[in-house]
Amino acid sequence: MESKQIKSRKHLFLPGLLERARRTFGKIKDNIDQRTTINLTDCLMSGMAMFGLKYPSLLQFDNQGRDKDSPVTHNLHTLYGIQQIPSDTYLRERLDEVGPRDLQKPINRIIAQLQRGKILEQYQYHDGYCLIALDASGYFSSTQVHCDNCCEKHHKDGTVTFYHQMLAAVMVNPAYPTVFPMMIEPIQKQDGKTKNDCEHSAAKRLLENLRTAHPHLKMIVVMDGLYADSAIIRLLKKLKFHFIITAKEDDLKYLLEFYRTLPGRSEVTESDTNIKRTYTYANQIPLNASHSDIEVNVLECSEIKTMKKNKKQKKTYFCWITDLPINDKNVIRIAKGARARWKVENETFNTLKNQGYQFEHNFGHGNKNLNVVFAYLMFTAFLIDQIQEYSCKYFKAALKAMWSTRKYLWERIRGMFFEYFIDTWEQLYAGIIDGIKPIRLGDVIKNTS
Repeated sequence: MESKQIKSRKHLFLPGLLERARRTFGKIKDNIDQRTTINLTDCLMSGMAMFGLKYPSLLQFDNQGRDKDSPVTHNLHTLYGIQQIPSDTYLRERLDEVGPRDLQKPINRIIAQLQRGKILEQYQYHDGYCLIALDASGYFSSTQVHCDNCCEKHHKDGTVTFYHQMLAAVMVNPAYPTVFPMMIEPIQKQDGKTKNDCEHSAAKRLLENLRTAHPHLKMIVVMDGLYADSAIIRLLKKLKFHFIITAKEDDLKYLLEFYRTLPGRSEVTESDTNIKRTYTYANQIPLNASHSDIEVNVLECSEIKTMKKNKKQKKTYFCWITDLPINDKNVIRIAKGARARWKVENETFNTLKNQGYQFEHNFGHGNKNLNVVFAYLMFTAFLIDQIQEYSCKYFKAALKAMWSTRKYLWERIRGMFFEYFIDTWEQLYAGIIDGIKPIRLGDVIKNTS
C-alpha cells in the first residue's frame, strides 16, 4: 500500500503530470505528415511550456528558443520533453487546426490522477460530495480581429464587436485556497450555426460532459442565479448532481413569495467577533407555478458586520435554492459551500488574468480554433500549477523562498530557465530554495579544457 501511495504521489509531481499531458497529446489525431514537419505533440507541449513558464508573449518564447545551443532549448527538451521547438508562426498554424474537444482529455486524465492520489478525498465537503463552482468570464474582445467561432455584438452605429467567453467548472473547498479546474466549455458559435452561443447553453454542454468524464464522482454544483430555472434543475437531477444555486428576487418571485408566507420557518444564528449571521430556511418549496412538480429548499443568510473603527454596521443578504435537505446542523455548512462559488472568480479567472498567465492577452487568434486551443492549454498549465501548490514540497519551499508571492516565483523560474542548463525539475527548485546555481554546460567545457 505504501509503495502505491509513493508512486501515486510521484505522478502528482510536475514531471509526472507533464508526461501524462504529453502522452494524451500524442493520442490526438494529426493529419499532417510528421516526417516533413514538427509533430503535433511538440507543438502542444510548446504551448504548455509557454503558459507554464508565464511567457508574456508567443514571440518572446520563439526568440528565446531558436538557438539550438541555448539553455532554453536544452531545458525545453529536458523538462518538457520537447524535441523540436516550433516557430511562433508555425505554432499558430498547427494549433489552429486542433479540435478543442481533444484538449479536455489531458485535464480529465490529470483529475483522474488526483482521484487516485486521494487528493479529491481531502476536498470532499458535505457527505462525501465535492463542491464544483461554475462561472463564466470574457477573455477576448476586438472590433477587428475575429474567427469563424467568434460571438458578435452589433452596435447602433453599425460597428461589430467580436468576443469569446469561457465557462469553467472548478473544484473548490472553503478550507483550502487551492482550486482545481475540472472542465471548461467555450461560449462561442457552434458548428453550422450563425447565432451567438450563450452561457446557459454552454452550461448544459458542460454538465453533460462533466458527468461523462467523471461518472462516479459525487458532486455538488454551485451556480449563479442565471441557472435557477426548470431546464437546468431537471438536467442536474438527471445527471445525479446535487446543486446550490443563487436565488435572485426578480427571477424567483413566485418561489420567494411562497417561502416568506410559510409559518414556522427554521432559524439559526452564529456570531464571530464582529459579524452576526442569521440563517433562515425551509424545505420542499415549489419552484414556480408552471413547474410545481420541481421542489427546492430555500436558504437565506442575513449578515451584519460591525466596523471596528467607527462601529457602523454593514448589512449583506444572500439567498440560495438547493436540493440538499437543510437542517439546523448543516445549514451553516451549506451556506459556506454556497459562498465558495466566488473562488471560481477570485482564485481562477482573476489569477489567470493577473498572475502571469495573461488570460486576456491575444497570443494568436487564428481562423478556426487557435484562440480556444490556447485557452485549454492555459487551463491545463494552471491545473498543474495548482496541484504543485497543494501537494508538492519542492514547489511549496520554492514559493516560500520567494516570499510566498507567485509573481516572484515565476520570474525566478524564468530567470533560471533562460540562464542555466537544467536537467531536472528538482534541480531547478533546489536552485531557488537553496540558492544553488545549476552547472552551466559552458563552464564544464571551459574547466575540462
